[in-house]
Amino acid sequence: MPFKLVTVFIHEVSHAIACKLTCGHVESIQIHADEGGTTQTRGGVYWFILPAGYLGSSFWGMVLILASTNLLAARIAAGCLAVTLVVVFFMAKNWTLRWICIGFILFLVVAWVLQETTRIKILRYIILFIGVMNSLFSVYDIYGDLISRRVHCSDAEKFAEVCPCPCNGVGWGVIWGFISFLFLCGAMYLGLIILS
Repeated sequence: MPFKLVTVFIHEVSHAIACKLTCGHVESIQIHADEGGTTQTRGGVYWFILPAGYLGSSFWGMVLILASTNLLAARIAAGCLAVTLVVVFFMAKNWTLRWICIGFILFLVVAWVLQETTRIKILRYIILFIGVMNSLFSVYDIYGDLISRRVHCSDAEKFAEVCPCPCNGVGWGVIWGFISFLFLCGAMYLGLIILS
């Protein structure tokens, strides 16, 4: 499903952003057709980079949900998303990710043109859809990848090795799932307040 690949894309870009914020170097970002992905980093603060995938996806979902409450904010969010896709297109190491970038840039451009030139006002709804999808898939992926089945190479398992805490990977998955759920609830609550 192409929209699920966008969620994987935002997950991996969140790892890359965390790496850059902690003075690391992003060597590559890959998205695979089987809805998996990897971000290769060097340096940076690992305990900040590892949870950034799931939590970053939830955070960006919340931002997009809130941006959808206002047309100007939705335009800015769509523009930022398109610029990010262009940058990642040139950083991509595989064609699956490049095709996702091309497809969603075209999708956003068409939505924007329809928004500005016709009576079809869909840009806010597209931004809302992408935001909700990211928030929901983040919570779902945390449950599927980290809690219900134990994947030994998951971000949470690696985080449990790095963080000197008695929590194992499942414990970190529960904590990250709770935080992601709070992001989703916060986005819905603030969105309803803004719209009321």
